[in-house]
Amino acid sequence: MTLALIRVDEFAVLTIDRPDALNALSFALLRELGQAFDTVAAGDARALIVTGAGPKAFSAGADIKELTDRPVMDNRAGAALGQQVFAKLDALPMPSVAVINGFAFGGGLELALACTFRLALPAAKVGLPEIKLGLIPGYGGTQRLPRLIGEGRALELIMTGRTVGAEEALAIGLVNRLVDGDAIPAGIAFAREFSFYGLPALRLARDAVKRALDTPLPEGLKIEADLSTLAYATDDAKEGMAAFMAKRKPTFKDR
Repeated sequence: MTLALIRVDEFAVLTIDRPDALNALSFALLRELGQAFDTVAAGDARALIVTGAGPKAFSAGADIKELTDRPVMDNRAGAALGQQVFAKLDALPMPSVAVINGFAFGGGLELALACTFRLALPAAKVGLPEIKLGLIPGYGGTQRLPRLIGEGRALELIMTGRTVGAEEALAIGLVNRLVDGDAIPAGIAFAREFSFYGLPALRLARDAVKRALDTPLPEGLKIEADLSTLAYATDDAKEGMAAFMAKRKPTFKDR
């Protein structure tokens, strides 16, 4: 097995387990990831933690030996596969947290970009080095990175292929936080900051923010009004407001 999907308390934890290959994303592994995301989506985890096995890499990217001397339509199908798998991660009903514990290059960084949040250990190094091979990112990097850090910075990283350390990644907004210690406990500790809230409200918040990136402000405000109205209609909202009035901690039921 090149993936390990386990449950730790209320969280699903997914570990890419090819440390001998720096957790590179073969096509077979991409398909395994897609199946794992389907399993997580059908479960009741409060969040998904994603990391890589071993101290060296989250994922060093695509398995380059699989990419040489291929027909053009095979290359197109490979890009479509990566995008479809990472779209499943992006669309999970619960938040996801990538804990970058070493190299996250190419497809490995694109995997992290598809997560809701990104944490980096001090030794993390990230980048999209495809340009050095005469290529460009194909698993969503050209689309998600500028939405995260802005067009100018994204173009610089993509067109130079340079490596970014953990401190710079934090400074430019590529990761949310720097963390110390072991990857999985660090990811779980972060996820516990929001996992006790109701999943419907968390989903609506994520949807509102994502849609804001693709619409003019007036249209985005209409979307926000619609989604906030939906939030008021949930049982969790009624419980949250009742708990506030009663000065007690709310008990959310995800409905």
